[in-house]
Amino acid sequence: MQRILSTYLFVRRKLSATIIEAAAHANFTAIEVFCARGHFDYQSAAEARALGSALDAHGLALHALHAPTQRDLGPSRESGSPISISDPERVRRLDAVDEIKRALDVAECVPFRFLVLHVATSRDPDEPRRWDAAFNSIEHLALFAKQRGVTIALENTPGDLPTPANLRRFLDQTRLTDVRFCFDAGHAHMSPGIAVALESMRERIVTAHIHDNHGEKDEHLPPFDGTVDWPAALAALPPDTPQVLELRAPELPLNTDPPEPAALLEPARAALDRLEQTQPARA
Repeated sequence: MQRILSTYLFVRRKLSATIIEAAAHANFTAIEVFCARGHFDYQSAAEARALGSALDAHGLALHALHAPTQRDLGPSRESGSPISISDPERVRRLDAVDEIKRALDVAECVPFRFLVLHVATSRDPDEPRRWDAAFNSIEHLALFAKQRGVTIALENTPGDLPTPANLRRFLDQTRLTDVRFCFDAGHAHMSPGIAVALESMRERIVTAHIHDNHGEKDEHLPPFDGTVDWPAALAALPPDTPQVLELRAPELPLNTDPPEPAALLEPARAALDRLEQTQPARA
């Protein structure tokens, strides 16, 4: 099992060499960087080079980038304006595509394999004009990514539009042969269930997000802290699927200093240790 950490755990603070070092000490071997400019400014070549240097110094690989989902999300903001590649308004859609292309340009400084991409926001309705917009966006982004050695991986996310069945139907109909899936186990557990979701996505899964919840809210808990049946989920995943631990930092009281990275990573390390013990034997 690869030990891969999503930096979503630290999205409310700057991605630093200290965080990279703590991840290495917690026995992670690779990371997926969440692209929020207050966390990692993907538009800055200097920050990209600093990330590459920190990864090299501690023997970690950059497995993937998670494409930006909002503008202006940073340590001092609760939320930003959403980015949606399925926006039917052409100007906003092209602006979203341009923003994601800036994240893909990180590959020119630090190579990575996958760009995890949300097709829509949780509030976007399932309607043909949005799928047409998504096709135009993804067709362009897939070519742009391929030129940089990156594969686009569409993620199943909460909402009526980006369901596993809809994503499968979309790729079948559009024949976007270079596009794959990031299977999010926590999102699938909320709806329609992990086993059902895998029926739709299995053949095109290249990476997976691992986190837990109680079936109602997108809590991003450590595995075994919610109600996911992890032995069954792991047995159902395609063999050798890279598993990215994507946790959310706990809420803190106002005016409270955030924990040290090592303290936040301890539950993550312990959860991965238990997951490794749960992994099914492969013939």
